[in-house]
This record gives sequence, C-alpha cells and structure tokens, in this order.
Amino acid sequence: MLDKFFKLSQRGTNPRTEAIAGITTFLTAGYIIFVNPAILSDAGMDKGALITVTCLVTFLATMLMALWANAPLMMAPGMGLNAFFTYTLVLGHGLAWQTALGVVFLSGLFFLVLTLVGLRERIVRAIPVSLRLAASVGIGLFIAFIGLKNLGLITQSPATLVQLGELSGTVLVGLIGLLLIAILESCKIRGSILIGVVATTIIGMLFGFAPFPDAIIALPPSMAPIAFQLDIPGALKFSLWASIFSFMFVDLFDSLGTLLAVCREAGIEEKNGSIPALPKMLTADAVATVGGALLGTSTTTTYIESAAGVADGGRTGLTSLVTASLFLVAAFFTPLVGAVPPFATAPALIIVGIFMLRTVSQIDFYKFEEALPSFLTLILMPLTFSIATGLAFGFSSYVLIKLLRGEIRQCDPVLIAIALFSLISLSI
Repeated sequence: MLDKFFKLSQRGTNPRTEAIAGITTFLTAGYIIFVNPAILSDAGMDKGALITVTCLVTFLATMLMALWANAPLMMAPGMGLNAFFTYTLVLGHGLAWQTALGVVFLSGLFFLVLTLVGLRERIVRAIPVSLRLAASVGIGLFIAFIGLKNLGLITQSPATLVQLGELSGTVLVGLIGLLLIAILESCKIRGSILIGVVATTIIGMLFGFAPFPDAIIALPPSMAPIAFQLDIPGALKFSLWASIFSFMFVDLFDSLGTLLAVCREAGIEEKNGSIPALPKMLTADAVATVGGALLGTSTTTTYIESAAGVADGGRTGLTSLVTASLFLVAAFFTPLVGAVPPFATAPALIIVGIFMLRTVSQIDFYKFEEALPSFLTLILMPLTFSIATGLAFGFSSYVLIKLLRGEIRQCDPVLIAIALFSLISLSI
C-alpha cells in the first residue's frame, strides 16, 4: 500500500530509507520548535500556545506536502519572516500582534491567488538574481543580529547605537553553545543546531542560569490565546501593503528556490527540467501560510533543511510523513521546550544567519549597477530592523540606476511596478 501510494519503487527507495530521511530532516530543522516561539513571544504572544501552534502547523503543512504533493519537503514557520513579524511590525511599527497576523493572512491569500493564476513564477523571473541573493543575505544578517542581541553580546549604546555587552554567565554559556554548534557543523553531524540548543540549555540549568522544567511530558498548551485571533480589517490599511508585499515576496522566491533545488537533488524533475508536482507544492505552500496565520503564527514556508533528508535518500512524501509525525509528538514535550532560555536559542539564530550569508559570494560587486542596490538591500535590513525597508531601497535603486543609464528597457515591467510601489511605501 505504501509503495503504491508514495510510488516508492518508481523512485528507487523503500520505507526504511524514507523513515531515516524523515528523522534526519526533523533533527536538522527541529530547532524551529524552540526558536519560533522564542521570537514570536517577544511580540506579546503566549509562548505555550506558540509551541503548540508551531508543532501543529508544521505537522499539518508537512502532511499536506506528503499526502498531496508526494514530495520529501518539510514546511514550518519561516526564519526571518518571524523576526520581521515581531521586530518590525509589532515592536517597530507598534502594531498589535493580531493585526500583524492579519498581514500574514492577506499575504498568504494573495500568494495563493498568484499561484492559482500562474503569476508566481512570472514575478520571480522579473526580480534580478542579484537582488534575490541580496535579500537572502540581508535576512541572514538580520537574524544573526537579533541572535547577538538576544544573547546579550550586543547591547544598546546612546553614543554608538550598539556596543559589546557585558560578558556575563549567560553570555558565556551562549557562546559555548555557539562554539559547540560550529564544531558539530564542521564535523557534518546531523541535527547540530538542535543538539546545540539542548546542550546549552542543560549547561545553563546546571549553573543556575535557567530553572529545570517541572515535567517532561504533558498535554500541549491550549492554542486559544492566539488561534483565530487575527485582525484582518486592521491589516487592510494602505500603510501596511508594503509589509504584505514583503511577506509575499520573500516567501515567493524563497520557497520556489527551495522547491527547485530540493526536487532537483531528489531526482523528481523531468529531463526537460520541469517538475510535474510543482503546482501542487506551490499551492500547498500558500495554503500553509493562510492556515498558519489563522492558527496564530507567521508565514509558513518550505524549509531548505529538507535537503538533509533528501541527502539521506528521501525521495517521496513518506519522508515528509515521518518528519510531520515527529513534530506532532514534539508537542507533548512542551515543558522541556518551554524551559529553553533565550541565551540557548540565540546561537541557533546566529548559525541560521551564517547559513543565509553563503550566497553573498554570488553577487557581482564589480558591476556597480548591481552592487549598490544589492548592498542597500542587505545592509538596511539589519540596520533598520526591517526586511521591507531593505527590499524597497533595493528595488527602487535598481530601477532608478537603469533609468539614469538609459537601460530602463532591460527592466521587466513587473519590476518597474514593484519599484514604484516601493517608492510610495517609503514616502508614507
């Protein structure tokens, strides 16, 4: 039955290999169970409910990918977008988290419409590769900066804006965790981030920097404090459309790039380069964002960590089914997850930021017409604490330079429209 439903024989795999691949994906991306609640709780959301929602949304979204698209892909609340949700929309712009969830819902809804009418890939093709790479790097810097701040290694300074923080006990324990993850990564050990978070938490507890949990297993906390609490009417303000676009755009090229890369590695693309199940995968991604916003979390997207499972032989949705099941089980270990302190999740943010910086070498900084927009995109995201601001400056400066060079015809009309919209959003 499994063979027939998941086409195991057709793709040259078997249940044992798929199960191992699913476990590998879970270990590689399991850090999201700790990190997502840690970030979103800073927005004033209930942390216990966030742990349950993170596990449940990841379970449902990944099951959708498994059973409908039959792909070895995991979906969960996206890193970077959760930081944008908390530190830009809620803490930066003063939005209520309910309104911010409304922004995520609308971005997912528009995302779904674009996918169904076939415009999603059209928009991605309109964006220059350099800006797509710069956006990824900028989000990585943004996440790493938040990690350094949460760790306490960087603190506020009235004279220089930021400065080195005090090397307290929690900071030192966090740095030990960061070093441990780096060593595990260099040794190619699966689940390095998850292991690092757990080890840092245990060390912190042993030295009295964090309390031991009261229990190990318990029923998942209620989702009621955050589920279906989104404020959609409040998110319809014109001033928030730039944020809606930012959520949609980042998820747009991030998930599509992940899908193409992982599917190619899994060998499930045709000889002509097409992926038959791609429309289903894209639709599942958009539906997951809408559903995630309803349940109470930021944008849900396809995880590049899925590649770890594929590298271990995952080829079908059975891999995703195993991964999804493990996230559902994790919801019953909420007491352990809730006991993880900020200084233990901070190293995970820094490492994820490093991962996202890898593509910076692919940007041609010798072509200044691409260097300036790319630089503005990647540097303004962390410095303004806003992904939307970095994207707006990147798009508008790219088109403006092309216009002044007399090369505006090289810009796709969609890109020009996005640049104009970006200029309007900056002036509001």
